[in-house]
Amino acid sequence: MSSGKRKVKIVGIMMMVNLFIYIMVEVSRSNGGHGKNSHNTVIVTEKRFWKKQVPSEAYWNRQQEIMDYLYNPILGTLNSTILEEIKNANISLSSLNSCEPDLHVKTQVKDYNFLPNRFKDFLLYMKCRTYSLVVNQPTKCKNSPFLLLAIKSLSPHFDRRQAIRESWGKTQKIGNYTVVTVFLLGNATAVDFFPNLSEMLEHESKMYNDILLWDYRDSFFNLTIKEVLFLEWFYQYCPNAQFIFKGDDDVFVNTHRIVEYLKVLQKPKAKDLFVGDVITNAGPHRNKKLKYFIPESMFVGSYPSYAGGGGFLYSGDLALRLYNISHQVLLFPIDDVYTGMCLKKLGLTPEKHKGFRTFDIEEKYRSNPCAYRSLILVHSRTPQEMIQIWSWLKDSEVNCQ
Repeated sequence: MSSGKRKVKIVGIMMMVNLFIYIMVEVSRSNGGHGKNSHNTVIVTEKRFWKKQVPSEAYWNRQQEIMDYLYNPILGTLNSTILEEIKNANISLSSLNSCEPDLHVKTQVKDYNFLPNRFKDFLLYMKCRTYSLVVNQPTKCKNSPFLLLAIKSLSPHFDRRQAIRESWGKTQKIGNYTVVTVFLLGNATAVDFFPNLSEMLEHESKMYNDILLWDYRDSFFNLTIKEVLFLEWFYQYCPNAQFIFKGDDDVFVNTHRIVEYLKVLQKPKAKDLFVGDVITNAGPHRNKKLKYFIPESMFVGSYPSYAGGGGFLYSGDLALRLYNISHQVLLFPIDDVYTGMCLKKLGLTPEKHKGFRTFDIEEKYRSNPCAYRSLILVHSRTPQEMIQIWSWLKDSEVNCQ
């Protein structure tokens, strides 16, 4: 290319750039000057874009801030106090997974001595998530089931487990789709006034091959431990299951309806699937008489959206991601909220599904077989009611048109 042509080309480009700048300026003027006030003065924000964080006084929040820094050191530039605390106390990721009682909480939680025993116990062992698996079913998922039913249960609840085995949790084929069931248990200890049922459980496990038992105290506040231990088991022994229903042992689940719903899901939606009865805009209860009471000294802030009320349905792919991200979220005493925290960490939100009736259906419909045809979950039902409803769903003579 000659020098003359090159100069012409450069001049042309400069003219186009100037024209573009002129157009942008005129558009800005016509819109009243975006970024300017009524006097046409450029607005300069008074606040820094990177706002320095103030360390929380609530114990859980404070410990989560430390964990967030250890996984993402850039946050230390926003909170020098946290950084100094980590260095002075020699805190590391390994120290945040210790099963020794953390006696420091007695001085770090201002009202520790006045808290109920369940909180003291939780706080002392909040960082422990390593417990031995006493009873395992390592081959349960050898055929890569389509749907895994993971049911939270307690040792004394044999009647509930048996009713589930004889109804909606029966290991079966629904069309070409395999459904398998496991029950998730911890130790029912004498401290909680449970009888010794170890021999019964051993016999039950040999008979049905569906018991998963870990060596930890099975209590309400330890349901979160049950959650993370199940995710670890899934990661090790059942990573090829396509979907999971995880719920309590006092719900009725329409397994056929679940399979019908899942088998037509498109891949993008199926990968991130997490549905249930979703609770939004919730926060901790401060009334000490309530089951879900959380003291301000322990946690402040709002809860993320979470699925509660007895059960939720999600993909195996997402379960593996939840397992990985759970290592970055401290245990919280309410397991449903904890799962919501993990989802938020992944940038996901649970989806509400009208088939989950966690607050039951109208009383006038509870004895109507057809009321259960389109539902996925109803809470709560006795073992006898589970078997009865299942028989209704299996009865081909029941006409629901």
